[in-house]
Amino acid sequence: MKTRKTPFIIGFIGLAAIAVSSCEKDSPPEPAMPGIENIEVGLGDNGIGIVGEDFHLEMDVVAGDRIDVIQVRIEQRAGEAYAKEWRHEITWEQYRGAKNTNVHKHFDIPADAPEGTYDFVIVVNDQNGATLEETRTLTIYRRENLPVDPQLFALNINKNGSFFYRNGDFVDTDICRSGETIRSQATISGVKDDGIMYMLLINKKLNHRPETIEGIDFSKAIVYDVYEHEGWAEVGDFSNFVFDMETFTPVRTTPPLVIGAANDNNIPQPNPITGEKAWESGDYLFGVIYKNITHNISFFHYIDINIEID
Repeated sequence: MKTRKTPFIIGFIGLAAIAVSSCEKDSPPEPAMPGIENIEVGLGDNGIGIVGEDFHLEMDVVAGDRIDVIQVRIEQRAGEAYAKEWRHEITWEQYRGAKNTNVHKHFDIPADAPEGTYDFVIVVNDQNGATLEETRTLTIYRRENLPVDPQLFALNINKNGSFFYRNGDFVDTDICRSGETIRSQATISGVKDDGIMYMLLINKKLNHRPETIEGIDFSKAIVYDVYEHEGWAEVGDFSNFVFDMETFTPVRTTPPLVIGAANDNNIPQPNPITGEKAWESGDYLFGVIYKNITHNISFFHYIDINIEID
């Protein structure tokens, strides 16, 4: 026996198919989500903030459509103990309309922030209605409670046997010329355990001013010196010039660098001073970058000098 579909059943199926098709067409697509990459929360991405002092944040943001606003929130965590209730929020609107951007911000941790471990929430609102939140860990200290506190105690530069720069001041001029030999001594205070220091010379036109050792681009930076300490049980001063007071003799002297030299003083392998960082007349940065490896705390300091190449 053959079964015949009635017009009513066929009509009902047809209407249902139309309804489903209509619903599918009426459902809007999900908006494209923004993305965040290369996040650094704190200097060197160490997740540390100091009450009342500068804080570093850097990240690359790619919009789903166009960026609307970018925000950070510092929020207390459930189950953590704090001296008082506190939260902090910052919103940046200057990125509105950008398809992608690098966000590099420095802002102060407020003076009323209680110490503790927080959620550091990064929020990207897109003009297409999508919102991305990413949460990192931030630990806030008062400076006196940091596990180590690297600070520049001394920076001196000697040129052809005489002081060129001494603890914040140029002695006579800020110019170094071809053939002149420089030596520099830097001392970082408040450190222990393991750490490393780089001293760099960078042409300012290269727009490279690294704040951490990980951020150094050696194709742009001339290494004046690199030195490290290991296993220091007590807090002390770390210098690239080491002198034994008992024997009254130097254990390590500062290396020479001739302006116009073919190679720098990188360790273990000197780098040729060629390409982008080839010597030329102009304004340079002379910098000290230190990282305490044990406690993941960094420090940097730069001065401006002028170089004249014949």
